[in-house]
Amino acid sequence: MKLSDFDFELPENLIATRPAVPRSSARLLVADGDTIHDQRVTDLVNWLRPGDLLVLNDTKVIPARLFGTRARTSAQGDTTAKIEVTLLEPRADGTWSALVKPLKKVKQGEVVQFSDALSATLEGTSDGQGHLLFNLVGDDFDAALAQAGAMPLPPYIAAKRAADAQDKVDYQTIWAAKSGAVAAPTASLHFDDALIDALTARGVLTTHVTLHVGAGTFLPVKVDDVTTHKMHAEWGQVSAAAAADIAAAKARKARVIPVGTTALRLIETMARDVGIAPWEGETDIFIYPGFTFGVTDGLMTNFHLPKSTLMMLVSALVGQDRVRRIYDHAVGTGYRFFSYGDASLLLP
Repeated sequence: MKLSDFDFELPENLIATRPAVPRSSARLLVADGDTIHDQRVTDLVNWLRPGDLLVLNDTKVIPARLFGTRARTSAQGDTTAKIEVTLLEPRADGTWSALVKPLKKVKQGEVVQFSDALSATLEGTSDGQGHLLFNLVGDDFDAALAQAGAMPLPPYIAAKRAADAQDKVDYQTIWAAKSGAVAAPTASLHFDDALIDALTARGVLTTHVTLHVGAGTFLPVKVDDVTTHKMHAEWGQVSAAAAADIAAAKARKARVIPVGTTALRLIETMARDVGIAPWEGETDIFIYPGFTFGVTDGLMTNFHLPKSTLMMLVSALVGQDRVRRIYDHAVGTGYRFFSYGDASLLLP
């Protein structure tokens, strides 16, 4: 299985840099069997059945991009330098692992000041990342980060424009509850209160799980034989309540449809490890063609990068030939791609 099997040509103008307004007005490609339907996200109510269970990721994206300065006194006098930081994840020792630019210019023990309230000390480095110890913890840290930080937009958006205040709303789901992600579960960005109300009235049920999406989600696959690729690990949790909701859906022969690849990867990790039961830990599950799904009956997801692990995941769910037809149709009819783009509903 070669990396080139998951490649396709994507015109630059189809990469979305802002979401649809309102959220639920985005286009929705429904792949039902071998038939493709061009719809809107609001049309989900026509494709989901009473009793279907949507699995939603309630992770909350932190404003993980920080811009600061480090000050230094030397024989040449006082100097300052700009430092750019992207937080990745908290470590067991109380520090944060982070991408620091330029890392080689910051000395161990040196302080980077991000705002009047927020600063961090470089405690060490490993694997090209800095380990930052912040001056605040808990709610004080969250409040200061909210003021000083910017949303960590994906590289393909950040290359086109800087993050702004609107992204703090746009790049967050309406049910975000548990802080820890540095990337959004983007299929969920299409939901607004009106759509949730319409789905509830239809009899569609929802349950929440948590997977803190890491920056590794944007790492390219660097091996030609995709089966040898090593996935990054992300922390997740399926609560007892969520496991019970999934078990009940299966018992009544309703469909379990994760919204987003993050929710899918988490519930399939659960199924593989413990069956349908509470689960918590780190998952590095890699889903590619040949994978046997344990609980997933369909998927709502955005359109993914060429040669990415997410292209491999959707190919595993609905088949490589079918995915090629879906993506050819999406490109040919002008669907918007990636995090702020349009959505698809894939029904095997």
